[in-house]
This record gives sequence, C-alpha cells and structure tokens, in this order.
Amino acid sequence: MSAPTATADAAPMSRRKTLEALSGLLLVLFVAMLSGTVVSTALPKIIGSLNGSQTQYTWVVTATLLTATATTPIWGKLADLFNKKLLIQVAIVVFLAGSVAAGFAHSAGQLIAARAFQGIGVGGLQALVQVAIAAMIPPRERGRYNGYLGGVMALATVGGPLLGGLIVDTSWLGWRWCFFVGVPVAAVALFLLQVTLHLPTARRDNVKIDYLGATLIAAGVSLLLVWISFVDGSFAWLSWQTGAMVGGSVLLLALAVLVESRAAEPVVPLEIVRERTTALAILGSLAVGMAMFGGAVFLGQYFQIGRGYSPTEAGLLTIPMMAGVLLSSIVAGRLITASGKIKPYIVAGSIILVVGFALLGTIDHETSLVLVGAAMFIVGVGVGMTMQNLVLAVQNTVALKDIGAASSSVAFFRSLGGTIGVSVLGAVLARQVTDRITHDLAAAGLPTSGGGGSSTLNLAALPAPVQHIVRAAYGDATGHIFLISAAIAVVGILAALLLKPVTLRSSLDLPDTARSVAVAADAVDGAPAFDEVAVDVAGPGERARR
Repeated sequence: MSAPTATADAAPMSRRKTLEALSGLLLVLFVAMLSGTVVSTALPKIIGSLNGSQTQYTWVVTATLLTATATTPIWGKLADLFNKKLLIQVAIVVFLAGSVAAGFAHSAGQLIAARAFQGIGVGGLQALVQVAIAAMIPPRERGRYNGYLGGVMALATVGGPLLGGLIVDTSWLGWRWCFFVGVPVAAVALFLLQVTLHLPTARRDNVKIDYLGATLIAAGVSLLLVWISFVDGSFAWLSWQTGAMVGGSVLLLALAVLVESRAAEPVVPLEIVRERTTALAILGSLAVGMAMFGGAVFLGQYFQIGRGYSPTEAGLLTIPMMAGVLLSSIVAGRLITASGKIKPYIVAGSIILVVGFALLGTIDHETSLVLVGAAMFIVGVGVGMTMQNLVLAVQNTVALKDIGAASSSVAFFRSLGGTIGVSVLGAVLARQVTDRITHDLAAAGLPTSGGGGSSTLNLAALPAPVQHIVRAAYGDATGHIFLISAAIAVVGILAALLLKPVTLRSSLDLPDTARSVAVAADAVDGAPAFDEVAVDVAGPGERARR
C-alpha cells in the first residue's frame, strides 16, 4: 500500500485562477438553490394543472429537501475519498436529469419522484461547492470570497420566487419552465468547471466506503423528515404513528452512530463532530437553519395573503433581506480576511439575527412596510455574518483530507434545522390562523364552515368581508412565528459565545498534517517531489524547513 500522494495543484491558486474557478462553482450553487425557491410562488398553478392534492402540494417541496438533506453527508465523505471535480460534475448531471424529468411530469406523483431525484443532485452541489472552495482557498483568504457566496444565496432566495411568478404569468412559457430554466444554466456551469476548476487529487489505494453507515444515516434522517412533514396534519403529535416514526428514526440513527464509531472510513467521522468548534458550529447552524428557513419561508405568504400583494410584488418586497445578506457577507468577509479573527463576527451576527426576528415578531397585517423592510434587512445582515462563517470556522480546524466530511456535517444540520423549522412553525401558523379565522367569522355572524383553515387560500373566490378576515388572520399570526424564530436563534448566540477565539490559518492544510504526510511519502515511496508540494501547501513559513 502506498502512501497518499497529491498533485502539484495542491498549492494555493492565484487570484485570477481562483475567480475563474469560482465562476463555475457559484453558478452551480445558484442553480441548485434556485431550484428550491423558483417553485414557491408557482406551486398553486403547478398542482392545480396536475390535479394534485394538498398533501402532494407539500411533498413537491419536501421531497427535494428530504433527499438533499439525507445525502449531504454522503457526498461530503465521497469528496474526501475521490476526485472532487468529478463528483461535482456527477451531481450536476443528476440535477439536470431530475430537472428535465420534473419538467415533463404528467402527474403530481411523477413530479414528486422527479423532485426527489433532483434533490440528490442538489444535496451534492450544496455540499461539494463548499468543499471545492475549501480545497482552493486557505481559511484566512476565504473570508473575502464569502461575499460572493452570500450574494448568490441572496439572489437565489429572493430572485427565485420572483422568477417563478413571472414564468407562470407568461402564457408562452408555462409552469414547466420553472424546472427547465435551470437546465441551460447548469450546462454552462458544467462546461466552466471542466475548463477552469483544477483541484488537488489524492490517490489512495485503501479506499473503503461505509455503505452500511450511509444507509442507516439516510434512512434515519428520511424517516424523521417524513414524520415532520405529516405530523399535526395526517396524524397527531401524540399518536402511535409519531411513536413508531420517531422511535424508528432514533433507533436507526443510534445504529448509525455505532457503525460510524467502528468503520474504517466513516461517512461522518465522530472524532470531527465531537471536536468543540465543529460541535458548536453544528449547534449554531441547526439554530440558524431553524430560525432562518423556518421564518423567512413565511414572508412570501405574509405579503401575498396577509397584505394582498401579487407574487411578483412579494418577491420585490423581500429585496431588503437580500441586500442585508449581500452587504454583510462582503464587509464581514473582508474584515475577517484582514484580521484573521472570526468569532467576533459570528457572535455579532447571531445577536443581530435575534434582534431582526424580534422586530419581525411585532408585525401584523397593517404594519408599515418601512418597518417590515428594516427588520428584514437586519435579519439579512445576521444571516450574512453567521451562515458561511460557521462553516469556515469548522474548515479551519480540520485537515484538508477531512474537509468534505466536516463541511457537509455543518450543511447537513443546517438543512435539517431548516426542515424542522418549516414544519413546526408552519404547524403553529396553521393552528393560529384556523383559530383566528373561526373566531372572527363567528364574531361577524358569518358561517365558520368552509371559511377557516389554512387551506382556504383562494381569496378571490371569497366574499369581501371574509377576505378581510383571512388576510388579517395571516398577517397577525405571522408575527408570532417570527417571535418563535427569535427564541430559537438565541441558541445560536450561546453556541457562538462558546467558540474558541482563533486566528484563521493561511495554509490550505494544517501545517502538522502536511508535514507528517510529506515525511510518510518520503519514507515509503522515496518521493521528494511530494515533500515539495506538502511544504508549499503548509505555507511560506514552512519552506525554511528545507
């Protein structure tokens, strides 16, 4: 068995080559995120044209989120074992195939299946883009590029619903183009990556894939997400279905932990997850994911139902949040690069996020749009200062060979938190809306049957007095959702405060790791050429060793 070897590309890339490679990676990340947001305003017409049910309506979104979440750690581990560039290209192909299949779906069931397959590619792209960037740019320099990542996230989050509304409102396009629109963009990204992306390749003869661990993790997470999707709708929180699903999920994940502790190449290395910085970043990402995704997803509904704006107008009204994410990502990233300190910005961002959600918790159906916009901007600033920097804090603590598993672990828990947040906060919103509509209809002397409930969303078909009651119910109840989001985000502050204050390293790999690998290569293969690469990776200061 030979020692690991690496190509000369292991040295940090020049700024020009880095920006060229980033162009393809950011395009990939944009189209992956866009696939989830573009359908949000188009779903009513999509499900209506396919004669789907309310349950299928939910599963068009949940199917993609479920498979993306369940496969994220698997993609991350594969990135530590195989060529990262090839894996990104495979994920793009999977995403393209799922997008085309979704566009040609002729029933809601076919659409859900296609979206689930598409989610496998989305999970790979979201995890692997972070891994590829970590393999190109040292942590100290990575901060300045987080502004680009924040901009892509903001553009996809806000531009997706706006684009989806425009597509379904354009007669010569139709809803199928919500899925086709990402195909040419992903194809261009595939070409750009082939030309511009050159990553170090580790050649290993002893690769072992933990199939059992991967299966148990995917099954345990999937069962948990299925329960979250159906609880309080198809069955009660306290029911035998809840006991069976939650108990089964806990059992599967416990078995996964047992398998991972004994596997030669675990999908999720427990020694990395147990490390203080990684554990705290995971806790912070879980809280940020629950607060951000669980709260922000209801903004579009607030503007459309609670305030009466069109899908296109609702997309435009969320621009302040995009501006906050973009601005704070750029400014915080450059300050982090200049100082090498990351904890102060994560702490500040966590506090700002709580303040923003607390302000959104005061809104109702008559709140000034100026106040709503200011609160959204503050939330965006908090997201921009925390989300990517939590991943960066973890990447700074692990060796380059483990960067995939570490990065994907944080992304996995952030996505899991978002899924839980959307489901739980959605259930709270539905219950409050139902009670409020029923109460107000009775107070107005109107019949309560058929006029309440979260499924009564076709406001144009309702009498004017009922429309006002429904709008007021949604507008007022949404504020309570954001208060819950603020409470959840407090956990992120605690996790950020407990992080170790460190200075980001300026080398791609941990210096001690690079040195030990180089010595092993010399001793086993007599390959001084790799020592040259390893020393360059370790940074200029290490060159004196030669």
